[in-house]
Amino acid sequence: MDLQILQDTPPWEWPKGAGKMFLAILRDPKADPADRLLAAELAGDFTVINDALADTLLSILGNAAEPEELRARAVISLGPALEQADIDEFDDPESVPISEKMFRRIRPTLRKLFFDTGVPNKVRRSILEAAVRAPEDWHAGAIRSAWANADRDWKLTAAFCMGHVRGFDKQILEALENADAGIHYQAVRAAGTWEVDAAWPHVAALATSEHTNKDLRLAAIDALGTIRPDESMDILGDLSDSEDEDIAEAAGEALSMAEGMSGEEFDDDDDDEFDDDDDDESENGNHKAVH
Repeated sequence: MDLQILQDTPPWEWPKGAGKMFLAILRDPKADPADRLLAAELAGDFTVINDALADTLLSILGNAAEPEELRARAVISLGPALEQADIDEFDDPESVPISEKMFRRIRPTLRKLFFDTGVPNKVRRSILEAAVRAPEDWHAGAIRSAWANADRDWKLTAAFCMGHVRGFDKQILEALENADAGIHYQAVRAAGTWEVDAAWPHVAALATSEHTNKDLRLAAIDALGTIRPDESMDILGDLSDSEDEDIAEAAGEALSMAEGMSGEEFDDDDDDEFDDDDDDESENGNHKAVH
């Protein structure tokens, strides 16, 4: 198996044994550094992640002799499994790719390493981005400190984390006015996640402007349906007719979300015919960390 080929292949089509290959590469300190970095990235996918891979990723994270980039990538790959474990709470162990024992081992390890100032900042930022996928009490203070930091990368991490931890409406509104494109993007996503009503004018303007950066506009469209479901329907209905397929698809998905939240179906008064696409729904993917 070739790692580059696997990277370009949907995970559900990976051959049997892909996880074992990632494990072997990660455990071999003499393996090509680029291969180990890619293996760390791929190892976090739900189709392969398990206790053995999680243990190896955690060992790499805690090893000061490992490359900084690899340590950061390793912990980011633990994030999705942490999030699923936190959501499911092991009510159905089969739906969580790691064991409860591993979950309870990972969380205190991340906390300890985050507060270790001897750990490189890039790694500490990645630790926080992974840790907030399963929120704990210490995260709020860490996010506030990161947002107060003058360093742009720490602010970007904070903006990302605000999308996973409640209680940062004020900071999200501040981030919406930040000139940095990455921080702005994460703030829009966070505003949608927590339904920050005061963000509506800003987000609506981004969603309706053809001059908005494409990725930012898609994030804004996604956020509209959760911030003000009823008020967003007309806007999303118009955008779902966009000639841009990405815009139309995002608007259609957001419209379905808005209808579900409001309990009403969108009704276009100017058109009595049903739209064939009204019943099409698609699931939103997991948020990715900023690294």
